[in-house]
Amino acid sequence: MTERTTRPRMRRRVAGAAALAFVAVAALAGCSGESSGDGVSRNAPTASSSPTPSPSPASGWNPKPGSIAAVGDSITRGFDACSMLADCPEVSWATGTDSLVRSLAVRLLGTTEVADRSWNHAVSGARMVQLPEQMALAAKERPELVTVMMGANDACRDSVRLMTPVADFRASFEASMRQLRAGAPKAQVYVASVPDLKRLWSTGRLDEGAKRIWSLGVCRSMLADADDLGPAAVARRDEVRDRVVAYNEVLRDVCAKDRRCRYDGGAVFDFRFTGTQLSPWDWFHPSRDGQARLAEIAYRTVTAAEPPA
Repeated sequence: MTERTTRPRMRRRVAGAAALAFVAVAALAGCSGESSGDGVSRNAPTASSSPTPSPSPASGWNPKPGSIAAVGDSITRGFDACSMLADCPEVSWATGTDSLVRSLAVRLLGTTEVADRSWNHAVSGARMVQLPEQMALAAKERPELVTVMMGANDACRDSVRLMTPVADFRASFEASMRQLRAGAPKAQVYVASVPDLKRLWSTGRLDEGAKRIWSLGVCRSMLADADDLGPAAVARRDEVRDRVVAYNEVLRDVCAKDRRCRYDGGAVFDFRFTGTQLSPWDWFHPSRDGQARLAEIAYRTVTAAEPPA
């Protein structure tokens, strides 16, 4: 995805990179993937600039965990944020070290501690059925906080028929939580909602470069035939969005049953990604700016005195 003010230049860039972008379909097919405004906030306190809050006596939640393990998909791996067709974990919203993103780990632990006290077990292209395995790896680290961002790939398939059934999604997430509790019973968990894929389509369809990239096979269930406004296409997109809403209800409900788990209240789903916050190589994954927004949402949720309503 590209900035609106540089659209002509990015169109040339897209045209020149189209052959390579086609290869991205393997990583993007069924691949996943806010603070308001376009600038990255510089005011959120870091571990070294603010006193350590005390856990809330009522909830037992510690807003300043001392170690973080991340699980999830390509969003948490920073895919297409730094270069085409490549993971870029240094800009990950969860555990990255990039100074512009200021990941959740940087904000909570400080820049000098991230390497030793954070771990990224996310896998590009992963779906919910693969989360238990990632959770087992995360549990071995004995982290004080585990971040979860998973589900976009379950909705983002070649067709709506291939989307993960809601019951299967629930069963895999419940198994993931059991897997974590078996190895790390006291770890806190932050669960991010699945982004609104239909809003992404609504934003990107106004840009010819974005549509050219999507036509190569990116998230066909939602983004195929981006200009088609016929009844069948509208119904297809609505079905994908409804499935994402159902996934988020599962994330909320399962998390609510665990007293050490916090769901973001739908904040990531509600966030309106702009062109500057999406990758210029696929108009789908978050850019550095987009990763910074995800970090801000996570930081607010983890450090709040109470969980989101």
